[in-house]
Amino acid sequence: MKRLVVTAALLLTMAVSVFAASTDMTPLAVVKLNGSETITVKTLKDRVNLWTKLNGVKEPSLEQKKAILDNLIYEKLVAQAAAKDGLTISDSDIDKSFLSTMSQQFNQQFTTESQLSEFLQKQTNKSLSTYIKEMTGYSLADYKVYLKNSILVQQYVYTKKQAEIKKVTASDQEIRDAYAMNKAMFVWSDMVKLFIVVVPKNKDAAAAKKKADKMLKDYTKKPSSAEDAIKDDADNGKAYQAGYMIMTTQQAQQFGWAPDKVVELYNRKKGYISELSETDVDYQFYVVKDKFAAKMLSIDDIIQPESTTTVYDYIKANLTQQKQSQYFAQAAVDLSKSLDTKANVERKKEGSALDKLLNWDSES
Repeated sequence: MKRLVVTAALLLTMAVSVFAASTDMTPLAVVKLNGSETITVKTLKDRVNLWTKLNGVKEPSLEQKKAILDNLIYEKLVAQAAAKDGLTISDSDIDKSFLSTMSQQFNQQFTTESQLSEFLQKQTNKSLSTYIKEMTGYSLADYKVYLKNSILVQQYVYTKKQAEIKKVTASDQEIRDAYAMNKAMFVWSDMVKLFIVVVPKNKDAAAAKKKADKMLKDYTKKPSSAEDAIKDDADNGKAYQAGYMIMTTQQAQQFGWAPDKVVELYNRKKGYISELSETDVDYQFYVVKDKFAAKMLSIDDIIQPESTTTVYDYIKANLTQQKQSQYFAQAAVDLSKSLDTKANVERKKEGSALDKLLNWDSES
């Protein structure tokens, strides 16, 4: 009797699995503007999974799933329209976009997938494919297809609407209103312009100290000519780093300087040449080139020392970018809807039939 019960339970489990699999393959829509792409329940589930991970939502509502389905249809419509117009993206460009996205995420520069894979293995003890699957719900290959379609959509919308987008700009009143509302943000803290020389210890601290000592002595003897020589030397950026920096207190602390050294910095006069100092990883010295006192900025002041960009210009650029982004987003929606015709999209499931398929969370 027990064997019969176990067999019946096993058959029931298998039947449920087969039913779920067949449901996943149920077509919801066919996009056929250029070729034919079928959106199945599984296609939508994968996109909903990505949406929940990106938005931190565990259980999207029925209406949210419908909106995601519409967006998926719109994306494929525009991507097909782009392909029909001859827009293409190479696999190498997709790889570059992918690596750029991952570089921003980890604040690391990756130029190859092997570098990224090695980094992920060390940091997360996961392979690249496993990490992408956990973060997006997609396989690595499918995630790149998603990226490709996203880029195609952006390029197509821009080519169609670039003239209108370029005309969108912030008005003078919008700029002045933004300044009035955010005036407290536009301030200078005390700043110092420095010429800094840093020599990494690497594996030979004695050699690094000797090199740094020589540059400091040369600078002390003939500041002007030595500064140019140090700055323009082929070794700059390789054996050592030298250049100018406008430094605030916070930046100085991030640079590895102790609080007392930061206070000391602001008491120095222009032209002051520091002694050679040592950190755990390098030797360094600095020269005070200029000083800038803290102040509130008017709308016509430059946004930062030695810049030609005023506060007005800065606000205008940011507001214009925001307005153009908003215009672009709406243009993408409008363009997608204009392509959403019965000739281009065949919706296989609608109304209660669609609702039933989208309620997969309630399936047992």
